[in-house]
Amino acid sequence: MKYFVFILALFATSLTAQQVPQTAAALQMSFVPVVKQAAPAVVNIYARTVSEPRKTPLQADPFFERFFRDPATDRKPRVQNSLGSGVILSADGIVVSNYHVVGMATDIRVVLTDRREFSARVLLGDEESDLAILKIVAPEALPFLELRESGSVEVGELTLAIGNPFGVGQTVSSGIVSGLARSGNSGGQGRGYFIQTDAPINPGNSGGALVDVSGRLIGINTSILSRSGGSNGIGFAIPADLVAEFVAQAVEGRRSFGRPWAGISGQPLDSDMAATLGFDRSGGIIISGLHSASPFSKAGLEVGDVILAVGGQSVNTPSEMVYRMSVAGLGTEVEVQFSRQGEDQMTMVDLIAAPEVPARDALTLPERSAFPGLTLARINPAVLAELNLPLEVEGVAVMDAGPFGARAGLRKGDVVLTINGVALTHPDIAADLLSGKVRAIEMSVQRGAQRIQMRFRG
Repeated sequence: MKYFVFILALFATSLTAQQVPQTAAALQMSFVPVVKQAAPAVVNIYARTVSEPRKTPLQADPFFERFFRDPATDRKPRVQNSLGSGVILSADGIVVSNYHVVGMATDIRVVLTDRREFSARVLLGDEESDLAILKIVAPEALPFLELRESGSVEVGELTLAIGNPFGVGQTVSSGIVSGLARSGNSGGQGRGYFIQTDAPINPGNSGGALVDVSGRLIGINTSILSRSGGSNGIGFAIPADLVAEFVAQAVEGRRSFGRPWAGISGQPLDSDMAATLGFDRSGGIIISGLHSASPFSKAGLEVGDVILAVGGQSVNTPSEMVYRMSVAGLGTEVEVQFSRQGEDQMTMVDLIAAPEVPARDALTLPERSAFPGLTLARINPAVLAELNLPLEVEGVAVMDAGPFGARAGLRKGDVVLTINGVALTHPDIAADLLSGKVRAIEMSVQRGAQRIQMRFRG
């Protein structure tokens, strides 16, 4: 009888103590302590975008406007509402979310779990990384999440995804880290390096938190791989290390994200390529091209070298290398390990922005031109990086096709090689060739790997 009473006493004590679980096994039974710690720092974001209806060039012309009036475009400005999530990263109101949630918004509202609501403004946004840093002003300190170093995250770790799926309210789902260094699997605009998780992520979770069992942020949920639009257990999160660099640049006052420029082209060295080229191992990135201004070239690397690691972290895809460089940050020096003819070597590379040398001299063609509104720029490393052009491309690039250029088939990123047989080395040459009344125009344009001949009559 005494033994039975003792067991009851132990059971009663366990019910009242409510101690925080100390092991992974205990956490599988209850995530309550982690959720209580992390959830207040995850917010709902309501964004509104107001866009003016588009008009054709003829509708914008004072004379032709009455002849080409379209009731469909005479409507009021279009209002688009989007729903997503965000994470508070500092007590003074720094919030991170996805660019596709808030990047183009004109009005942003942030709602906390205690129903407090604040307006927010974008400090820094980047469509390529699909990240945006917001600022809200609150009268008191806000709850926030601690960032965890991404290099310490391992496959198999328990994770929680917190967000606002389908607008039903804050929701928590659990899973594990399914993979690291996932590249190019984002369903949004983001490209690069992702943490993969099987914690259910659905529309509305974008910008929400992926946390570990200690309540630390390991990533920002950004996309899923799905055929139906719902979660299939393959979700992707942007690592916390990249988020930290975004926050640092936003706090410095930058309006756009400064991404280090490699100035190289290359591809993953797989086993087949390694065997063909006589390498004794696969892995890494083999360099196939180097720009003359590349910091890797200045550090001594050559075409045919295989980049193995950046900053002590192995790299196997170009996007993973760009991620490692972005995390290290502009203005720093990073250690690069590479292999040349089977011998491993080490060098230091300066992380710089793509140089604006020579000056791009961007020029927008005037109204009396054959293509008014067409903006051209001389190609330099900064333009190469901005438009994602091949390193060897030279000449003049289309920065904005303008209304008439777009209708004629030109696109942003096209490289105009010649006009009426004259090679272009500067936007001024194009402006002269397209000025006034031109009866016939023949353009040679490079678009990706294609060479296109365009003919127009005035």
